[in-house]
Amino acid sequence: MITVILISAIIIILSIIHLIGVHNENYWKKRGVIFYTKNKVLGPIWEFLTKKRPLFAIMTDIYKEYPDAPAVGVGMLLTPTLYVKDPQNVHNVFQADFQSFYHRGVEVTDEDHLAQNILLLNGIKWKLLRQSMTPLFTSAKLRNMYYILDKSAQDFIEFLKRNPEKLKGNAMQTISHFCCAAIGAAVFGVSNKSTFESPFLDMSQRAFTGNWKINVKFTIANICSKFITFFRIRFFAEFQDFFIDAIKQVLRKREKENVIKHDFADICISLQKKGKLVDSETGFELTPTDELMAAQAFFFFTAGVEPTAASIFSVLFELGKNEEILTKVQEEIDYTFEKHNGELNYDAVNEMEFLNKVYNEALRMYPPVGSLSRKCVQDTVLPVGNIRVEKGTKILVPVYEYHNDPKYFPNPEVFDPERFSSDEKPNDLHFMPFGKGNRLCIGMRYAVMQAKAALVYLLRNYTVKSLIKEGGLKFRKESVFVRLENVDLEFIPREIK
Repeated sequence: MITVILISAIIIILSIIHLIGVHNENYWKKRGVIFYTKNKVLGPIWEFLTKKRPLFAIMTDIYKEYPDAPAVGVGMLLTPTLYVKDPQNVHNVFQADFQSFYHRGVEVTDEDHLAQNILLLNGIKWKLLRQSMTPLFTSAKLRNMYYILDKSAQDFIEFLKRNPEKLKGNAMQTISHFCCAAIGAAVFGVSNKSTFESPFLDMSQRAFTGNWKINVKFTIANICSKFITFFRIRFFAEFQDFFIDAIKQVLRKREKENVIKHDFADICISLQKKGKLVDSETGFELTPTDELMAAQAFFFFTAGVEPTAASIFSVLFELGKNEEILTKVQEEIDYTFEKHNGELNYDAVNEMEFLNKVYNEALRMYPPVGSLSRKCVQDTVLPVGNIRVEKGTKILVPVYEYHNDPKYFPNPEVFDPERFSSDEKPNDLHFMPFGKGNRLCIGMRYAVMQAKAALVYLLRNYTVKSLIKEGGLKFRKESVFVRLENVDLEFIPREIK
């Protein structure tokens, strides 16, 4: 009897799986869209779950398999999912038809306080926060904040000098240590002590260096975002109390001291002093509570630690393989230090044009994220292919694939900073390491400046050697990020003239 029930259950489950696959394929065929048939139920997610490959590499296979298709339908359980390949259609998703695609594609619960941040929020809440926070990341504001990054970078060099064992191997961990210290200083404030002595550093590192639990939750959100709200899953539950309590302490202390330090605490206090944020069109009100400010601080860490550390590592890895380019960067850095009498500021760092080219080329080869996602919030049509997109459809947009497509970047495997010279700059639609359009990463300019500050002081004091292990360069299995694996770095002290 038990055997009969078990067989019947298996037949029913297999039948349901088959029907879902047939439904997914027919859904896109009716709309004249090519469908990815390798797995009709979970599409690329199935291969990601069953093989040791990052999701972006699997998506790159699909990108190459259908070279002329403006878009490809993929299975994602019962959620219609469209992999948008044509640049004009991507432009529509991010900019021209933004009102139809403003949703990130990830759902969060109200109880997940740290997820109430500008990265994950949607709709009116996102709009109010974006409008309120954008003026806080202007060139003038960043110029005032640069001293935090400069101190953090100098503290990093002193940290390496005191800990010479950190100069060879585990470089990603070492660089992440710097990024945690730098962002911690920007969020929690700078003191006369080293930024590497912050009481928040240990918890910050645990939260933002390869947390597998968060990766699993985001994978679930990719497959079916409704699972998150139905099961009340909180992405950042284990860090919630720490960040909320820490931000409350910092804000109360800063209010009591009544000093301006041009850091994140100042941003929070200025928002709270405004009182309620009000949408002029709908009258919707949002109160900038300590909890909401803690969520924005958490976003600041999210954007400024792991992705920034990865970008710094990528630059150094390529420089360590290309001695001529490394020498040219160091010559520019040495010249800038001499020009400014050994004291750098925001403008001095921005003067380094070749460093900027090098940084952009590393972002091209190894963008922080492999792809971007959106959710359609109203029925619309993508122009190339005249593709009807219904409300609720999940949209996937290639980033790594564009950056490494020889059609847009000849010989993409070659590290060539001159691609980004003034007369060679790539099409804006083909290069988007920080996203595109209205949901472009708001902290992009700060993250870039943080990375450059670290690179300037590192390359001023050390030369770098790339260490490639047996088997060559590989990529870590990740659902969102692009992360190098099986390679490392060695820092060799330089004699500064």
